[in-house]
Parts: sequence; C-alpha cells; structure tokens
Amino acid sequence: MRVLHLDENHPILWERLAQMGFDNHADYQSTKSQIEGEIDRYEGLIIRSRFRLDSSFLQRAKRLRFIGRVGSGLENIDVACATSLGIALFSAPEGNRNAVGEHTLALLLALLNKITSADKEVKKGRWRREANRGEELSGKTVGIIGYGHTGKAFAQKLRGFEARVLTFDIAPGLSDENARQVPLAVLQAEADILSLHVPQTPLTTGMVDDSFIRAFQKPLYLLNTARGAVVKTADLVRHLQSGRIKGAGLDVLEYEQSSFERLFQGAELPRAFDYLTRADHVVLSPHVAGWTLESKRKLAEVIVQKIAENFGCDAAQSRAENEKP
Repeated sequence: MRVLHLDENHPILWERLAQMGFDNHADYQSTKSQIEGEIDRYEGLIIRSRFRLDSSFLQRAKRLRFIGRVGSGLENIDVACATSLGIALFSAPEGNRNAVGEHTLALLLALLNKITSADKEVKKGRWRREANRGEELSGKTVGIIGYGHTGKAFAQKLRGFEARVLTFDIAPGLSDENARQVPLAVLQAEADILSLHVPQTPLTTGMVDDSFIRAFQKPLYLLNTARGAVVKTADLVRHLQSGRIKGAGLDVLEYEQSSFERLFQGAELPRAFDYLTRADHVVLSPHVAGWTLESKRKLAEVIVQKIAENFGCDAAQSRAENEKP
C-alpha cells in the first residue's frame, strides 16, 4: 500500500509505517494541482495543514483508503465527501492535549500576573510595581467550552490552583472530578475566565460574537487555543476596549487562513488586529499551543496506531504478496 506524505513529521511516523509494510513516498514541494495529478496512485495520505483537501481533490483520489491528519482536527478536509467515498479519516487530538493544556494555563497566568507587559517595561528601564499588580487564580470560576481532549487536559492542570471549573459541551454526561458540566447560561452567569476548546464547525464558527460576550454576567478573561474562526475579532476588540473582557490570551487568530505574514506587508494592519498587537492586556502566540517537542512525537505515534489498527494487516498482506518469488 502506497502512502504519500505531504508534510514533514516526526520520523517515527515514516519508520513505523515502513515496518508495517507500507510503501512511503514524500512530496513536500509540489503544488496542490500537481499532487492532484498523481494522487490516484496512493492508498494512504498523511497531511498536517499544507492545503485543504476539497471534494475536487478527493474525487481524483480513486484508490485512497485513508487520510491521517497529524493534528487535532479535520477542518481542512471535506469530511462529508471523504466519508461518501469510503475514505477513513484519522486525527490525533490525544497527541497534543497535554501541550495545549499547559499552554492554555501559561496564557492565563501571564494575563493574571501581567507578565508580558511587566517584562517589556523592565527591559525598557521602567519599574512599576503597583501598575503590574496581578490577580490570583485561586477562588475564581473557570468556564471551559468544549470538554474533549484539550478541554479535559486544561481542567486537569487547574486542580492545584483551588479554582472552580465549569464546562459546557453539546455532548451530555461529561462531568468528572475536574469539572462540572452546566448549561451555557449558568457558565455565562458565573465564569470569571472563559477558555475555548471546540473544533471549527458551522456551529462554532463565529460563535464568540457581541451577543455571546454580552451574555456573561461578569468581566472575564478570554482564552482561545482552539480555532481562530470561533472568535469574531472585531467584537472581541470592542469588549477589550470597554472592559467587559479584562484580557485575552490568543494562540489562534481569525486572520490565519489568509497568510499571516502578508498582513504585515501592506500599508497598515486590519484595525482590530492592530489593536491586539498593541494592547498590554492581550497575549498572542503563533498557533503553537500543541506544538512541543513531546507532542510532535505523540501526534505521530497516535496516527501510526490508528492506521495500524485499521489497515496494518492489509499492508502486511500487500508486502507479503509483493515479496513472493
């Protein structure tokens, strides 16, 4: 079984697929249209986020049996089309959940303790203690929307901080020792901190807008390590300016789908994004919450395991047949 790798990943992914009998091929440079011309030669495809696998692409993949996405979501794949074509889809949210949980906590502590603004001031020779007086996490109510792998990982990290943790999720029965599941209205009434851990779907795209934010009864800190499109940046900025949102920690941005670097090549930045880059009560990172040395290996291991469970025997049989004299 031939597998095409479109992005570089931890070498263990390539090595273990080869050990199982898969025939690995790599193409890290060709354009999407060039790859469309040869995709019908492959039974498997390994990707990260190089380009979107739309219906046009998938319909050309006549022999494709599975796609492994080395990441937590499948939003860059036309899932409905792939499913209709009988293509199995594998992602690896288990692989980077710990990294995302730790990064989310880091963003929160940086905001509460004004770490980034204090750091910049001290490096410029300013010693302002009262202006950088922080807040403690202990005693606060943290609301988590989306209680899957990363939401649960973040809740687990909060256990030592004596914080109260509530969660809202469309799936029922998710309360555990780390968080109590409540209706959204309860979370909006009681949360001091909101952390987003949802996939990008039609239901969640643009979810955090003006009316959503206004439904919270207390000023809050907002954390987004999920997907940039979940938050409407202009509405977020409006409430950062009004004080309804006390601070924001954003690992993902609404602007990512257009080239991020291109934003800085024009005459001026989009107004809302420009505000985020200048605001002392906003902490930004470049979509790296799940991007650690450890998670790189874990993501690869999870994908290999899922492929092995579903297609390992087929690969071994194919190799055995090819090796017959």
